[in-house]
Amino acid sequence: MNLDITNDITFRKLGIFMAFMDKGNIARAAEALNLSGVSVHRALHTLEESVRCPLFVHKGRNLIPLPAAWTLLEYCQEVTQLMERGLDEARKTAGVGQGRLRVGTLYSLTLETVPRLIMGMKLRRPELEMDLTMGSNDTLLHMLAEGTLDAILISISESEIDRSTLEVLPLFHDDIFLAAPASATLKTDTLADLRDYRTQKFVSLAEGFATYAGFQEAFHIAGFEPEIVTRVNDIFSMLSLVQAGVGFSLMPGRMKKVYESSVQLLRLAEPYQMQQLIAIVFARNREHDPNLLALAAEGRMYARSLQDNA
Repeated sequence: MNLDITNDITFRKLGIFMAFMDKGNIARAAEALNLSGVSVHRALHTLEESVRCPLFVHKGRNLIPLPAAWTLLEYCQEVTQLMERGLDEARKTAGVGQGRLRVGTLYSLTLETVPRLIMGMKLRRPELEMDLTMGSNDTLLHMLAEGTLDAILISISESEIDRSTLEVLPLFHDDIFLAAPASATLKTDTLADLRDYRTQKFVSLAEGFATYAGFQEAFHIAGFEPEIVTRVNDIFSMLSLVQAGVGFSLMPGRMKKVYESSVQLLRLAEPYQMQQLIAIVFARNREHDPNLLALAAEGRMYARSLQDNA
């Protein structure tokens, strides 16, 4: 189909045209649209040129619509209503601004951070349903890129984040500790030098998880390859193995409250010390989504509360 519509006919000009037809003159239309009278007049004039037929006639200082203008108005109203419905349907398809928010998170953040955010979101938007998906840093970033998640909570320290396309809201920094079975004999009066644990067995998270990259880097600095008994796909399984005496591991401090009575925790010596920066990440082109705005606001409040209690 060959549509004879030029680039000069825009929704902005049609909106100004409809406002003028509703208000009856340029001055009132300009006031309603918060524009200058010159801008309104220019839009009407260029629209008339693009339509390629007379729409108005001048009577003194007034602009009077011709029958062609009233005909055009009917179709303008139809097309703008149709476009509004189209935009609504597109947002529904994308899951934007609906009654459900799909959030991805690291397993370790389900102990405190995620429950706090969910409780705050329920107060802000009681009607909102939140779907929770748990996975590794890499998996969650991939799902966000695919559009199957609306926002994710990850460690951005171990990930390449494209700040031109992704919005990042930092929540807190978290230190990494050496985790050992309760039965292990440790030098608790000094910081943990990983070289002293060269003969120990270790358990680790699988590649792609937040703590995995730090684990690899720490032992690279220590100058040896640890004997890894097994790799697991969630931090709770990893620490259960540490509890059972299967091996040592490296653990983020946010897990301390649950495991400090059953797992020995040692702060790492200076060469191996590292932090994770936990953040909420979502697509920048969705920064005006009301659900994501609410999540970001709750995230800022949570981050502020941690700073106040520090």
